[in-house]
Amino acid sequence: MKQKSLLLIVLTLVLSLFLAACSGSNTGTTPNNSNNETNETNTGNNGEETDEEEATTGEPVQGGDLVLGSTGSPTMFNPLYSADTASSAIEGFIFDGLLTSDTSFETQLNMAESWDISDDDLVHTLKIKEGIKFHDGETLDADDVVFTLSIPLSEDYDGPRAGYFEKIEKVEKIDDLTVQVTLNAVDPKIHIALGYPILPEHILGEVAIADLGEYTEFNTKNPIGAGPFKFEKWEDGQYVRVVANDDYWDGRPYLDSLTYRIIPDADALMTALAAGDVHYYTVPASDIATAKEWEANGQLKIESGLALSYSYLGYNLRNPLFEDKTVRQALTHALDRELIVESVMDGDGEVADVPESPLSWAYDEDVPRFEYDVEKAKAMLEEAGWTPGADGTLEKDGQKFEFTLKTNQGNKVREDIAVVVQEQFAELGIKVTPEIMEWSAFLADVDPPAWNFDAIILGWALSTDPDPSGIFHSKEIAEGLNFVGWSNEEADKLMDEANLTMDQDERAEKIQAINRIIAEEQPYTFLYYPNAHRAMPTNLEGFEFHARAEHYNIHKWWLSENN
Repeated sequence: MKQKSLLLIVLTLVLSLFLAACSGSNTGTTPNNSNNETNETNTGNNGEETDEEEATTGEPVQGGDLVLGSTGSPTMFNPLYSADTASSAIEGFIFDGLLTSDTSFETQLNMAESWDISDDDLVHTLKIKEGIKFHDGETLDADDVVFTLSIPLSEDYDGPRAGYFEKIEKVEKIDDLTVQVTLNAVDPKIHIALGYPILPEHILGEVAIADLGEYTEFNTKNPIGAGPFKFEKWEDGQYVRVVANDDYWDGRPYLDSLTYRIIPDADALMTALAAGDVHYYTVPASDIATAKEWEANGQLKIESGLALSYSYLGYNLRNPLFEDKTVRQALTHALDRELIVESVMDGDGEVADVPESPLSWAYDEDVPRFEYDVEKAKAMLEEAGWTPGADGTLEKDGQKFEFTLKTNQGNKVREDIAVVVQEQFAELGIKVTPEIMEWSAFLADVDPPAWNFDAIILGWALSTDPDPSGIFHSKEIAEGLNFVGWSNEEADKLMDEANLTMDQDERAEKIQAINRIIAEEQPYTFLYYPNAHRAMPTNLEGFEFHARAEHYNIHKWWLSENN
């Protein structure tokens, strides 16, 4: 038996190098390397802590309500069914999993005491720590783990997570605290499935799996988990409040409560941050200069780094306008993404060409690129049969090239990009109508089976594993996250092959080949990789920057009395 998965050992070495390299941005900002282990303490030339540090370092203090700002509103609190970041953030407070990820993306034990893997990598045995309880006082045991991991295996499951569980053949209870997961094939990303938050079997076990996604009694009214905070109240469109779990297995959180405050208008949210009505907020690039002024004045502090995410302009390939890849390539040629980064984002990011982060061990710059070239875009569109009509709008077979571009309210960068797209595509003779929507309504249009959009501006917060199949495999079209409906047989084959080997070099080679196909096909116009700037009170302690997890280890955050 192998203790933990061998494929994970190299992640720390490779990704920590990327983190160190990328934390010093080449876009004009100077982020703090709070995710670099060498910066855990500030030392003098002799390696000893300074007198100033000794004076300001103290033991954690319990108490306080931290107000977290968000422009997006959650849709539900069930991690096997939600697909938006606002819901995921709150689920992270309420629920907990057997495994977790550290700041270098290495998988770590969490509620699991041990994780043993058979020599053929097909049998995973996890032992649960003793004494873990759900918020209602019931003990979390093997029955709950078997129940949770089995949900996505059911034919009746209609949530977006099935892809992570597809190689699980069976989940068995060995004893009250031990679970054995048997795979039907090697799965290098099984740690993702094994790390999903555990749901309470004693509450949900009698609910038909076909009904779980719509079971509002749990999903919206009274979610019960085993996480550091307990659900207290949700005022839709206003706030969600959670309170400290006194019986949390890893120790009671230092903060008494968290208030997740929803302010759809980004300007209003920044005003609330300045006034102290919001304490913690990931400041968008459009407002970072203002936030840095407040930091200089001592109103707050900011921790920054490259985020594990990218933003994109996505095309609904069910729409005849976007069926031809030549057209999609032309649209990318017509969009000045460097201008977007420099002007809309004030240089705070870098242009993206693939659905992979520079932080990843699978990232490769050697991909097809479609640089800004309006004349080339016009020629490609003409080649594809699109010519100007009487009013100057491109036409083909009697159809005008005009579409609606949807994005979510409150994200000023996306709203501004929509205007740039409108203006620059107009130079080609394409009419774009931006539509700015409230977050939950926007998701309702984008998610299956609605697909009620022509094109969207959105972003992906990426998994710590670089597998692209959860978003781009054709099997994810019907009920998964492949909203745009992209399908490519060669890419599907490579994605399947990449997930049948534990050899990281082999996986990287296949994933890079997949990303070259995606870059060539342009189901998205990839826009940029953003930096994340997390503004917080000057007296907030215990924070660690995580490129993926905005509220990483929030149960260890505390507010010092020295302010």
